[in-house]
Amino acid sequence: MKRIVMLFVICTSCFFLSTSCKKSGSPSTWDKVKTAGRHMNRGIDHMCGKPYDSCQLASDDEFLGPVNEEYIPLSDEDLKMQYQLSDAAYPQPKFSPGENGSGIPNLQNFQAPSAQLSSVFQTIHFETDDHIIRNRHDVALIQRMANFLKKHSNVYVCIDGHCDERATAAYNMALGTRRSNQVRVLLIKNGVDFNRIYTVSYGKEKPIALGHGDEAWKENRRAEFKIYEK
Repeated sequence: MKRIVMLFVICTSCFFLSTSCKKSGSPSTWDKVKTAGRHMNRGIDHMCGKPYDSCQLASDDEFLGPVNEEYIPLSDEDLKMQYQLSDAAYPQPKFSPGENGSGIPNLQNFQAPSAQLSSVFQTIHFETDDHIIRNRHDVALIQRMANFLKKHSNVYVCIDGHCDERATAAYNMALGTRRSNQVRVLLIKNGVDFNRIYTVSYGKEKPIALGHGDEAWKENRRAEFKIYEK
């Protein structure tokens, strides 16, 4: 009997509070009452044997419940990395390939890694519409490339950024640039001289897989390497 009386008092109090706030027209006061009401409801639910939490929904989409798809949540470190990897933070090479005084031929003279180097300079793949390298295996590959380049100062590398066929040519050209620059910056952060690393974006113009499905798109979202030994 006492529990029923207590529930009646609480419900009556909430009703008069909500009515007075609606009449006052004060958004801030009304928001505070809604918050208080949520806590009261939570207490009532527990008293009635309903151990679940209540919360205010911002939109109808929140009624859909949790999504079970696999994903990689962004953390503060991810955001910090994206800031640190901005193109402006890392200078471009002093000379362009083929430029007088560079001592480096134009990029047409850069070649795909030889059989001996192919195990070091392996293709890096990316997720859809992404340029951040998240896979631990790819991070380890870049560290191995950096170690090799630091030991062989006569080797120069060009990183080619590629995309799948979706989206516009202009968008993919920009995305390919971000992908190749992402790899370049990670090599620099691992101690490689920035003057020995060049980047090119081909967008979606040079696919290696000609299909039109997920598997082909996955193969085409990549960064490849071409080498010049001075």
